[in-house]
Amino acid sequence: MMRGLLATSPPTVAVEIAPGRVSAAVIAQQGGQLVVTAHAAEPIPAGIVAPALNAGNISDSRIVGAALRRTFERIGTAPGQVALAIPDSAVKVSLLRFEQVPPRAADFDQLVRWQMRKSAPFRIEDAQISVVPGIVPAEGGREFVVVVARRDIVREYEAAVEAAGSHAGIVDLSTFNVINTVLASPDPPQSDWLLIHVTVEYASVAIVRRADLVFFRNRSNEGEGSLADLVHQTAMYYEDRLSGGGFGRVVLAGAGLLAGDRGDENAERVRRTLQERLGTDVEAIDPRHAAGLRDRIAAGPEVLDTLAPLVGLIARERAA
Repeated sequence: MMRGLLATSPPTVAVEIAPGRVSAAVIAQQGGQLVVTAHAAEPIPAGIVAPALNAGNISDSRIVGAALRRTFERIGTAPGQVALAIPDSAVKVSLLRFEQVPPRAADFDQLVRWQMRKSAPFRIEDAQISVVPGIVPAEGGREFVVVVARRDIVREYEAAVEAAGSHAGIVDLSTFNVINTVLASPDPPQSDWLLIHVTVEYASVAIVRRADLVFFRNRSNEGEGSLADLVHQTAMYYEDRLSGGGFGRVVLAGAGLLAGDRGDENAERVRRTLQERLGTDVEAIDPRHAAGLRDRIAAGPEVLDTLAPLVGLIARERAA
């Protein structure tokens, strides 16, 4: 499973800070299964959270903290520690392949920093870096998933959680934890699969080879071309550059959050458009495969899309 920027002991409350909203869920282990016992989401004013790689992301942590406190009140908890998902566009994700990996950790760290120095749009000395082993290519060497963020930007998200009276023990990306939710199901993909994660600000596409990330792209919604174009380009890259033999599954997440009360219609429209473009079935994310829901929780598209990264945060830590 994907690992995050920071990690300590596993919490039971997961939080996501996203443009326009915050969300939280209590996810406990009951009878050997994860169960969402409570969840809530609160709106925040437009522009307060504006994810960017090389600029401030949160203009007022007190406003975000107040919204988080309200979600904690609604789910009936005052957590000392939470797992936190932040927007993908706040960080840079790279896949680095090395023919030889230095045996000493310090040498490997220097090698990664030297590589990322060439592509990060800020001083690598100001960066927070996470490195996770990826695939072992047939031709040799080793690939690594590298996540780089400006340390002060990560700190902005942590400060918002602290303004709510809690502490972020784990910081990770939203899409990485949607991936974790799919992998935590009793029947995880056994071949190459595609995740399409859409939000109000950006879209991320990821190709996963069983449990290993082999492609990741994040694009602002202001970028050229439609979501269908982005997905089509990804599929072509997969066939041409990754020797792809076809996706065993295609999963869509986030569409139910794009249109408020019309979430059902919007999610279905996006799913059908992508299905026609790819020529294969596209399924909506369903975190209930990884975590059950208390009976009183209604499982509409908006709720399932909200819970997807939250469930993944807790499922990853339980698996670890």
